[in-house]
Amino acid sequence: MPHTAGERAPKPQGARAPARRTARTLLTAAAMAALVAAANPLSGTPASEPQRGIGDPLFPGLGNPGYDVAAYDISFDYHGNDRPLDAVTTIDARATDWQRTLNLDFSHGTVRSVDVGGSPARFATAGEDLVVTPARPVRPGEHLRITVRHTSDPRGGANGGWVRTRDGLAMANQADVAHQVFPCNDHPSDKALFTFHVTAPKDLTVVANGLPAGRTTRGGATTWTYTSAHPIATELTQVSIGRSAVLRRTGPHGLPVRDVVPAADRKWLGKRLARTTEQLAWLEGKVGRYPFETYGVLIADANTGFELETQTLSLFERRLFTDASAYPAWYVDSLMVHELAHQWFGDSVSPRRWADVWLNESHATWYEALYAQEKAKKSLTARMRAAYANSDAWRAAGGPPAAPKASAPGKKISIFRPIVYDGSALVLYALRQEIGAPAFARLERSWVAQHRDSDASTADFTALASRTAGRDLSGFLHPWLYGAKTPPMPGHPGWKAARKPA
Repeated sequence: MPHTAGERAPKPQGARAPARRTARTLLTAAAMAALVAAANPLSGTPASEPQRGIGDPLFPGLGNPGYDVAAYDISFDYHGNDRPLDAVTTIDARATDWQRTLNLDFSHGTVRSVDVGGSPARFATAGEDLVVTPARPVRPGEHLRITVRHTSDPRGGANGGWVRTRDGLAMANQADVAHQVFPCNDHPSDKALFTFHVTAPKDLTVVANGLPAGRTTRGGATTWTYTSAHPIATELTQVSIGRSAVLRRTGPHGLPVRDVVPAADRKWLGKRLARTTEQLAWLEGKVGRYPFETYGVLIADANTGFELETQTLSLFERRLFTDASAYPAWYVDSLMVHELAHQWFGDSVSPRRWADVWLNESHATWYEALYAQEKAKKSLTARMRAAYANSDAWRAAGGPPAAPKASAPGKKISIFRPIVYDGSALVLYALRQEIGAPAFARLERSWVAQHRDSDASTADFTALASRTAGRDLSGFLHPWLYGAKTPPMPGHPGWKAARKPA
């Protein structure tokens, strides 16, 4: 998730069917009539149907039951970072249940029209849901093509969404704010392919997830198209618009590497970011081949307060690279590895539900710390001992790693607490101490290989760890993952947890 520079805590941030709860919505004649009366081309009209979610304990309103998304095709027309973008979002999905209405997550924009299967559909709002009523009920197994014409407003979004940079826009959609940018099923368990078409003044550069798939210029505007080769969770989408330079190089196995930087900084940032190819090779040596079609770093001239692992194009603040007194080079390099590691842990293998986010952050923090040890002689064991001392206090404040407390009201990204970072990396350290370094290395490679392009849970990780070790580890891992107190550290009987965090 997003990684806050200078701290160890907050972040704003294939093939298995997403885990979700399916809910059947049967409207009474009176409720149906009310919905028909309420829905109109002016968005914001309340619906008679409530907001629905898939039951994620940390974000109950997030996601929508009744369908699985296969692909998004999204067009944005950019008019400046202080004005709404005109947009069209087309969703291809498969219905999993009978549905009289379809709920999409969407807020912070005006809906102009909705089509389902080429036919106009009624629509209304319920909380942060867009409630769509097709011309006829949807059957299980039916292919759905939902087209929403809307605006996407970069002004005043809460907790992320569009980030207004000095010269344009970028996205920061973690944890649950992609729906402030475009209509979607906004939960990481429902990943999908993405195509972006972005029209902007021709003197600006547009980059998005995936690879370029065409560019056309008419008059004073250029339309850029990007497509993903692998499914993406909505919280990991990225579109950058600005006066940018795209720096290209070749990574391991011929991997296309592109970094997106402010055009005025291309020379010195190009040298600074050249480490990316070495970091890719380093991580491949630890966990296996990079899982996507391209990678790169996006440097945004904005004060976000965090870094973010948007898929194939990680988002970083410019100040992280310009303030050497606050952020020494070895530290910035380790943060680059943190977000790069997320491409395996969190992006390719996404959390089944948000309580599983420790699987993302523990691994990204682990490889961040391991890289700092190998390249800058910053002791991993010393860092884990410090985390152990703080662990009980972190658990009291934020809950145990696999059962984090819900976010504070109005602060959705507050689930990214210290226990999710170093507190969860400590679980991996304990596991390696318990099963040995060779078995731990096999587990890491097996995890990302078996769950590539899919989502996975804490139970899945425990089961794979047990198979890898050749014995049941559930009794060992459960107190580390769910206990209010930190268990004794194998091999380090002298480590003690402090009452208050250092």
